[in-house]
Amino acid sequence: MQLVEFTDKGLYCRPGNFYVDPWRPVERAIITHAHSDHARWGSDQYLCHHHTLPLLKLRLGDVRVQGQDWGESVDINNVKISLHPAGHIIGSAQVRIEYNGEVWVVSGDYKTEDDGISGVFEPVRCHSFISESTFGLPIYTWKSQSEIFSEIQRWIKKNEEAGKTSVIIGYSLGKAQRILKCVADVTNKILVHGAIWNVHQVLQQNGWNLPEVKRVTPETTKEEIKNAVVLAPPSADGTSWMKKFNPYNVGTCSGWMQVRGNVRRRNTDAGFVLSDHADWNGLLQATKATGAEKVFVTHGFQAAFSRYLNESGTYSAEVKTEYGGEEEEQEKPSTTQEQKSEINSAGEEES
Repeated sequence: MQLVEFTDKGLYCRPGNFYVDPWRPVERAIITHAHSDHARWGSDQYLCHHHTLPLLKLRLGDVRVQGQDWGESVDINNVKISLHPAGHIIGSAQVRIEYNGEVWVVSGDYKTEDDGISGVFEPVRCHSFISESTFGLPIYTWKSQSEIFSEIQRWIKKNEEAGKTSVIIGYSLGKAQRILKCVADVTNKILVHGAIWNVHQVLQQNGWNLPEVKRVTPETTKEEIKNAVVLAPPSADGTSWMKKFNPYNVGTCSGWMQVRGNVRRRNTDAGFVLSDHADWNGLLQATKATGAEKVFVTHGFQAAFSRYLNESGTYSAEVKTEYGGEEEEQEKPSTTQEQKSEINSAGEEES
């Protein structure tokens, strides 16, 4: 049974007459998380996890939205819906859809490592699983968060000894909150861009215990900047806003830093492989844990990941969507010769 259809508006459940993460306005939208490529303005009604609700309002304004707890079931036209942790960012959910004994799971974006703030990814048994593949190549294998945090902290200390400000680039919702935990262990002088400040304020107002930060304003003094760490979104990199921090070094936190040469091409001083998406092994482990007979692969390296699953004995098909517009996905580089080689060999790699 095709419980979820792939339409020009988004992922559509016909029996329930609702969409999951639609990219066009619809009557009823179920949202996996508040990133702009999955949560778009214009729908009549929204449903999401309670933690996502204030973030959704921050991004979309005063919309009609209903919050839901983990594992809580709601019934829409005899279709049973529940939300389960995806581990991508705060409030990110997988959507379990059940109708007449058939179970589908729409995962949205996810990662399998527990980062201590985004929730722990929960494998959900199903007949069909819809998975992202942002980093669906064998070259993308992450070190542990603790290792990456140690690298960032050493870099901050080195910059401080050289009399330079550390400017860390990471998108405002998800990545910035993880980086804050890392930075707070080495300094209590943390400055943030306005985009990160807005998210920070909403999360604190809703009970999240985050390190204290100060917003960068035109009135921010040199004394406040001295020995501080500055967090900024990718949109700020290379702009006149950065001049205030001279002399400074820039460190970029992104999964794309895994590929040699991206640090140089981004004209950044340091690259830290910190991603809010599952790596190759995480994608394989997650899809296997669902027990799904069919896996539909959305944005990312769909061809390589789908081909690998098919050659491994799991039916898989690529799905065209409009996901992949949040800041990290926008940074996706063009395919290098190294990546092309990995694409060609993806089916031969061991999990």
